Amino acid sequence: MKLDGFGIMVDDMAVMIRFYREVLGFEIKEDENTSNVFLEKDGTLFLLYGKKDFEKMTGRGFSYCTGVNGHYEIAMSVENYAAVDRAYEEVVRAGAQSIMEPATEPWGQRTCYIADPEGNLIEIGSFTE
Repeated sequence: MKLDGFGIMVDDMAVMIRFYREVLGFEIKEDENTSNVFLEKDGTLFLLYGKKDFEKMTGRGFSYCTGVNGHYEIAMSVENYAAVDRAYEEVVRAGAQSIMEPATEPWGQRTCYIADPEGNLIEIGSFTE
């Protein structure tokens, strides 16, 4: 098997599409008025699934994290430390929720955290000074 992409379950499809497309630069691959939306970033497929639609399709209910949650993270890299700082400022100014300002960690990575509108964590980092 080959990893093709990953997906997250969402409540408000329109809000999440706007965030990933306009704030983080993901490319939408289809009509945004569907229950499941395919986006792409750097050759990786990223899917947004409407929770209610997914439950209807599978015939079962699921439990979901709410608020800012640490269930998983989406990791994005940039070219160097300065780019971490710039990216953080840009995405927070564009509407991302700040979780952790840029910091250089003991393992040599400069990293920061933001959250999307539904509380999913997104890391922006670099190992290059």
